[in-house]
Amino acid sequence: MKVTVVQNQKELEDAYSVRKIVFVEEQNVPIEEEIDQYENEATHFVMYQNDAPIGAGRFRIVEGFGKVERICVMKEARKTGAGKAIMNKIEDHASEKRLHKLKLNAQTHAIPFYAGLGYEVVSEEFLDAGIPHKTMVKEI
Repeated sequence: MKVTVVQNQKELEDAYSVRKIVFVEEQNVPIEEEIDQYENEATHFVMYQNDAPIGAGRFRIVEGFGKVERICVMKEARKTGAGKAIMNKIEDHASEKRLHKLKLNAQTHAIPFYAGLGYEVVSEEFLDAGIPHKTMVKEI
């Protein structure tokens, strides 16, 4: 498994393909909410296994925070360390940008995953695309 910072159109399309499968097809998020107005300002990440895209995520700088978004892993690659590898790559990227605080909005079922990476819940539950979430933060 290898996580790459997206450098070209093919890698971006690979990241989008994973996001569409996980969020749009599996979780019924409307495509217009999944692919949004922040795509062009975000740094995108894609994970490959044997040249096939199996995970993705994106990163933006928002109000002085590193904002981690759209973390997803294909069903067959879950619980293999893929999600942790994507998060590690994004955290490394944030460190290179000299950011010390990261924020993300976690689907409530994923809170234990992010907590295991050192993120702490800082909000009440809210709905995003009809899915329960809580905001989490981490100092790096």
